Amino acid sequence: MRNFILFVRRFFNLILFLGLEIVCIVLIARTNSLQGNDIMSSANAVSGTMYQKQNDFVAYFGLRRMNDSLINENARLRLSLAKFHNLDTLKDTAVHLVVKAKDSTHVVQYNDYIYRTAKVVNNSVSSGNNYITINRGSADGIAKNMSVISSTGVVGRVVHVSAHFSSVLSVLSVKQQLSAKLKDGTFSYITWEGDNPDIMVMKDVPQQIKIHMNDSVFTTSYSFFPADILIGTVFKMKVNTKNNLRQLYLHPSTNFRNIQYVYVVENKMMDERIKLEDSAKKASK
Repeated sequence: MRNFILFVRRFFNLILFLGLEIVCIVLIARTNSLQGNDIMSSANAVSGTMYQKQNDFVAYFGLRRMNDSLINENARLRLSLAKFHNLDTLKDTAVHLVVKAKDSTHVVQYNDYIYRTAKVVNNSVSSGNNYITINRGSADGIAKNMSVISSTGVVGRVVHVSAHFSSVLSVLSVKQQLSAKLKDGTFSYITWEGDNPDIMVMKDVPQQIKIHMNDSVFTTSYSFFPADILIGTVFKMKVNTKNNLRQLYLHPSTNFRNIQYVYVVENKMMDERIKLEDSAKKASK
């Protein structure tokens, strides 16, 4: 109490001045409409700015929850698209939706596919074979050879799984090639040549096929990806003089430099298909 009294005595003149200033401002605002409107406008502008800063601060720390909400909404949208894409089989199709609130895991099962959301925790684009680490593992239903896609296109294939994490071999890998098709159904393979993460190559395309710049290229049902997932768009064409076929250069639809969320896709029929194809290969030898 003694310190407070000493403080008031020391700054009495300043405190008195500020008090009188506040009284004058209040009196002016109440008795003069023009000045009062100016004062109120200034006060509203200051308070509005403060509220905006407060809202920006709160929104920043809510980004993770917002991102989880968006990725789950995208999973629901993929379910809707799958329904329209498979109208003929809807009556014989079971749909299952599971949401785990603890970590915002979202699982959508439609027909032969199950979509699981995941967050990218590590990524590379500068080596010959690039890998992506995601925060889902065997405890979340992830298994080896499942395909991985983003909201914009293909990403890669699961190659290693632990209880809570998985390693994905990116399509930016010289180890693998993608079965792909043009919009008219022309089939070929896409590879990555190991240098530029913004360029992929579709080889051996006949010259009689009509192709335009910015044409889209999609996955086929022959690959481990679901069919009709966007791979990239054509930005350059070149004729291979050795076989007189064209090479198409694509910009990948997925931005691998800034990928944050993905979908891990389980094909319920893949194991049966692999076993059948392996048996056929053995029988032909």
